Amino acid sequence: MDIKKIARMVSINSLKMIFHAESGHPGGVLSSIDIILFLFMKEMKYDSKDFLIKERDRFILSKGHCAPALYAVAAEVGIIEKSRLNGLRKLDHELQGHTHRGATPWVEASTGSLGQGFSFAIGEAKGLKMQNIDNRVYVMLGDGELQEGEVWEGAMFAGHHHLENLCAVIDYNKMQSDDLNENIMGLEPLSDKWKAFNWHVIEIDGHNFDEIGKAFDKATTIRNKPTVIIAHTIKGKGVSYMEGSPAWHGSLKLSTEDLTLALLELGATEEEINGYINE
Repeated sequence: MDIKKIARMVSINSLKMIFHAESGHPGGVLSSIDIILFLFMKEMKYDSKDFLIKERDRFILSKGHCAPALYAVAAEVGIIEKSRLNGLRKLDHELQGHTHRGATPWVEASTGSLGQGFSFAIGEAKGLKMQNIDNRVYVMLGDGELQEGEVWEGAMFAGHHHLENLCAVIDYNKMQSDDLNENIMGLEPLSDKWKAFNWHVIEIDGHNFDEIGKAFDKATTIRNKPTVIIAHTIKGKGVSYMEGSPAWHGSLKLSTEDLTLALLELGATEEEINGYINE
């Protein structure tokens, strides 16, 4: 199946999870799906049936509040059963609102406190190099997350230690919990900041699969420095009433009307939507 069609299905499943959980972060989930899906479908080396083998590529979702995107992708590639998705945020269920390694061993890190997942990824990349294990580490950060000082300490460390096996992706949708980034704390000139810390910088349209693929291909050729992909994305991608609105960051409850309108725009039929609502 075409990856664009799969991405729409992942978006549908993510919103369905948030609807049944009665809480979540739909805006940032939708902006990040295309990149996470590409990594798991086309880029990373791993075994979906044995996710703990030592020789595997790693992905850390540092913006851990967007866990539904990762869970829905995992179900699409066979890491977990799709039947588990509607357990999001339920007590004693493995799919918690933020990624939790204890409950889901295939998740690389428990994240949610912004900045910590990035530090964890840097530690994994350094550890793999020390053991001469030829695998890569990918980490996704939110743009609001870049306002955390821990991120820049980590960026300095990774650049100093020439971690060419590390690739960071910034989900640069220009919005965070309360407002636009530029109104909370400006990030620009973002590319220059990363270059100053000895990172190779690539800027792309984070919803263009050709550009995503070329960026990851280029990242594998870079030596003696880590790579950061600044992915320009749209918060709430694919749902017109969510796009460009910080109000849909979260945590919020999707009404039946909200879900219906969103899923219609993502290509679901009314019959399918009724089934999703009544699951």
